[in-house]
Amino acid sequence: MFRLVTSFAALLTIHGALAQADRQSFEPVPALVTVPADSAIPSDALVLFDGSDLSAWRHIRSGEEPQWRIEDDGSVTIVPGTGSIETRQAFGDMQLHIEWRTNPVIDGDGQQRGNSGIFLQSLYEVQILDSWENPTYVNGQAGSVYLQAPPLVNAARPPGAWQSYDLLYTAPRFSASGELRSPAFVTLLHNGVVVQNHTAIEGTTFSASPEYSARCTPYQLDEAWDCTGKLPLRLQDHGQIVSYRNIWLRELKD
Repeated sequence: MFRLVTSFAALLTIHGALAQADRQSFEPVPALVTVPADSAIPSDALVLFDGSDLSAWRHIRSGEEPQWRIEDDGSVTIVPGTGSIETRQAFGDMQLHIEWRTNPVIDGDGQQRGNSGIFLQSLYEVQILDSWENPTYVNGQAGSVYLQAPPLVNAARPPGAWQSYDLLYTAPRFSASGELRSPAFVTLLHNGVVVQNHTAIEGTTFSASPEYSARCTPYQLDEAWDCTGKLPLRLQDHGQIVSYRNIWLRELKD
């Protein structure tokens, strides 16, 4: 009986190994992506701002060169009133890294303190705000999907300190007839801390109510666009002094 049990166990082991072999795949081979020792930027990333120029960006209305100020430390600072900017290239699913800093001089409170925003596909805002000891509505503080999803925790640093967002974004999917098949999703790490965990975006964040539409009007524009595909990434001029640096993006494939 012992030999029978042992043989049966061995048979199960062989069967399991064969079953696992049936599930092994060897193609396609994943592309090699490296991160140089002297850089935190993956080799397949698109650098949107490296401190030298804003050639990857344009004014969202005029399409002209942005008037934001490039600083000696390799950052770019919003010049309030000059307007929001967008990438010249359009994107869908992405991994985005961006670093930002609010004014070290506290010059307001609530939503009037270090307010800016990242508009994914020109439609869905991830909030930038000085949320260090600055009470406001929670779905409008740093790390929120604006007016929809508060951050899981407040990971803010003091005014004037550099902060980072690392973001994974899945664009909404539409049918050939323009019907929404699945919403957009975002995962966000604020200073290395998860504050949005595969959060479903309810729709546009700047309209009277969230909405998805195959034909839509992006943030701060008047004309309707086809919103079923890739769209530019936008950075908001909200009239506050906010700086950005080290912006890079990896396009993710379906």
